Amino acid sequence: MASDTTASNGDTTGQTVLTTRDGTPLKVSLARALRREKMRSLMLIAPLLLFILFSFALPIADMLFRSVDNRIVEETLPRTVEALANWDPASGELPGEPVYKALHDDLVIAAEEKTHTRLGSRLNYEASGMSSLFRKTGRRVDRMDDAEPYKAQFIDIDDDWGDVGVWSVLKRYSPAYTSGYFLNAADMELTADGIEFKPEDERIYLFLFARTLFLSLSITFSCILLGYPVAFLLAALPARSANLLMILVLLPFWTSLLVRTSAWKVLLQQQGVINDFLVWTGIISDAGRLVMINNQTGTIIAMTHILLPFMILPLYSVMKTISPSYVRAAKSLGATDWTAFWRVYFPQTVPGIGAGAVLVFILAIGYYITPELVGGTSGIFISNRIAYHISSSLNWGLAAALGVILLAAVLLLFYVYDKIVGIDNVKLG
Repeated sequence: MASDTTASNGDTTGQTVLTTRDGTPLKVSLARALRREKMRSLMLIAPLLLFILFSFALPIADMLFRSVDNRIVEETLPRTVEALANWDPASGELPGEPVYKALHDDLVIAAEEKTHTRLGSRLNYEASGMSSLFRKTGRRVDRMDDAEPYKAQFIDIDDDWGDVGVWSVLKRYSPAYTSGYFLNAADMELTADGIEFKPEDERIYLFLFARTLFLSLSITFSCILLGYPVAFLLAALPARSANLLMILVLLPFWTSLLVRTSAWKVLLQQQGVINDFLVWTGIISDAGRLVMINNQTGTIIAMTHILLPFMILPLYSVMKTISPSYVRAAKSLGATDWTAFWRVYFPQTVPGIGAGAVLVFILAIGYYITPELVGGTSGIFISNRIAYHISSSLNWGLAAALGVILLAAVLLLFYVYDKIVGIDNVKLG
């Protein structure tokens, strides 16, 4: 490595600059080498970043977009949407003839492209009967007489075209983006008078959100109560015995989720194994068999069993790092067994409890197979309704809105958890 005397801004400063053999300043050479290392590291993790992008980030972004996307109305009925811009639903009068003509022109094209049925399905989420109205009109719109008033011909096809309420719905949901899905997810609706709650007998989603959070927290606490003693035992036993018991803890992972859930249906039903055993031992009478299936009890029991390993493993990994000398030192100073455990041992296991609780809660709040099989009508989660709208009703917008609200609720709980406990205190070992 050689040294050189360089000038700054044309003046000789007398400072010595270290260079490499080819004359490149050492600082520049080091910066170039660091850039190469960073690029090499980036290329190594690029497959993982792309996987996360396409399997996690993009689906979430698509879900966020679907929850407000309403372009189908203006794309299917562009002339009608433009003609309705100057119509006021509060007037109580039907739109004029130009609006009906615009609707005719749009529906002729939509019927040829088979898009009017999708539009009807979309508007049917907001007002029942819209789907059949557009299907019926689409079959006859090409037979309309251009010499006759379109208004009378549309009303002749279906009297609903003479209903101001139908046109109000069409105008209300004509913008490209809508809050309608989120309002439905919160048991509200957009009416001519503004945002209002739905009738009492139609409100289900807020109740399902509250039930989902309650059951998920109940399952998490159940896993803590059952998993802590098991993890403590595993950590205290010799390695040979602990490894044998750990196999039993991991054994459920080698069995299908559907099989485990179905087994609980056999165990928990009124004529099942558990009730038969309780009757045989005389704890309950044959007429007083317990109802533990198709309700919240069945959901909590089955999901606690399924998620218990996810609580035991983080606890065990943390407990194995705690030296027994701490408890022995506390006892040597006069502490009782309980005081040594509560004041010395337990605080060191809190990070494991936090890690297990977060893991179990996140898994529980998104479960829908187990609640569907053992929960009945009183033990299902909001995720069951999301799955229903995705696979059965095909209302993807509402499913996306429910998913976004659920995601926001989880993030809010994480924020509260971070403020109370601290995410930094969570560890897996």
